[in-house]
Amino acid sequence: MSFYKHHVFFCCNQRDDGRSSCNDHGSQAVRDYAKAKIKKLGLSGKAKVRINQAGCLDRCEEGPVLVVYPEETWYTFVDESDVDEIIQKHLIEGQVVERLKL
Repeated sequence: MSFYKHHVFFCCNQRDDGRSSCNDHGSQAVRDYAKAKIKKLGLSGKAKVRINQAGCLDRCEEGPVLVVYPEETWYTFVDESDVDEIIQKHLIEGQVVERLKL
């Protein structure tokens, strides 16, 4: 068994070469929101959900992006409501959110 049921990585990369970056789209703020929401729902901790910041996941052109393990499901998002949907449908109910899947 994995230490976490779900491990979620948000790309929070900020490139300095002019190319698009996930953080250009507010990924850090949305990651902070997701982390607080998971804690508020009592879903954080061992055998539950872990929200992490990642450096470049090399998909910034499709970004912002996050990936959920162990399923290896990649998502994009626009705002907190998209992340709310990923939390509810994927992390709680176990269903992939097809409209946000990369």
